[in-house]
Amino acid sequence: MNAVCRSRSGNAARLEQVMHVTHREAREAEGYAARAQQWAADPEMPDSALNYCARGAVDHAVRAQAAAGVEVTAAALRTALERKLTPQEHAERESQRRREEAEQEAAERAATGMDSENRHLAATNVYLAQGIVPALGWTAGHVRVLEAAETGRLYWLDGKARKAAEHGVWSGGRRISRERAQDLRAAGFLVAVDAADGVSVLALTPMGQVALELARLCPAGLHESDKAAYEARYARVAKRYKRMDDKKAAARRLPALAGGTVCRYRRPVTLVEQEARAVREAAEQWEDEGGYCPGVETPRPAPGAHTAPARAAAVTANLPAQAPQGQALRWPFASDADRKPQAQNAAGVSPARDEATSAQPRSRGRQRTRVTAGAAPRRTRGASAGWGQETLF
Repeated sequence: MNAVCRSRSGNAARLEQVMHVTHREAREAEGYAARAQQWAADPEMPDSALNYCARGAVDHAVRAQAAAGVEVTAAALRTALERKLTPQEHAERESQRRREEAEQEAAERAATGMDSENRHLAATNVYLAQGIVPALGWTAGHVRVLEAAETGRLYWLDGKARKAAEHGVWSGGRRISRERAQDLRAAGFLVAVDAADGVSVLALTPMGQVALELARLCPAGLHESDKAAYEARYARVAKRYKRMDDKKAAARRLPALAGGTVCRYRRPVTLVEQEARAVREAAEQWEDEGGYCPGVETPRPAPGAHTAPARAAAVTANLPAQAPQGQALRWPFASDADRKPQAQNAAGVSPARDEATSAQPRSRGRQRTRVTAGAAPRRTRGASAGWGQETLF
């Protein structure tokens, strides 16, 4: 622009053309640079997208400087982008990235009290509630009835619903909407459990518990009045029925949750609840495996029980006094260094091994080869060369 102001009439057209080209390339470079800064601050953006924006900004900057006829200083940025990082620089960037992720995770855990998996589960439940709660046609009064049933103190007596002041005392208490309690019970959100003196305790069903949790997650889906809730239910069922009476009757009934909603909903678990559950499971596993019993001393091995003479004495005490007929007993703790070769016969096989071999029963599928006179008998499979099978008699 300054060049155009100082130009003559002869070169004004050329300088104006150069100005427009330079301005266009500079604006493109600024746009790529702004997106690169924005994506660099977003941890979810991949590094490839950031590199793409940075390279685009450098390319347009080089074109703008070349069109203006000035020194192309942006080429140094392209060289810096194309330079390969050393292993040390890669390690430093990876450490920095992990440090930032750890700091962000710690901040989110402190704010929500949940880990990343349960935070994602909580966000999924909010999205699920936004699509289900408005279709229920509830008001805040329906939620209060379910909250009273959640405490275990909602009971039904003489055609009236009340919330007892104390658990187990089924007399008096705060009155609860009779119509809403009946509608929730008819829809399957409440169930009546018989108690003493003709009292029925209204408890939450699994569907009622899930519906209550979803209504708490999306209070904006509740209607302001019973009339607005009735109109919403009527608009939903109007196309299913032809008669006006059937439409009104269907609108007065509360719809149940759609199939599969109870299974889709999963309540997130906080870190405190995870620690308490881990402690409880560890205690239960300790008890199941025969852990510490109060008042009973833990048995300890006698002194010297792990020495070689003590082990040999224990094994000897457990051996039978006499070996069964036709069977050989092995010495379990005999090492290779303690073994001694027994006397062998002229054929090179100990009589004890020959006797043990002959005493074994013959298998059906095999036929034993008869030993001819003057030939040495076959060695027992598994015996090492030059050693006989040790037996105890």
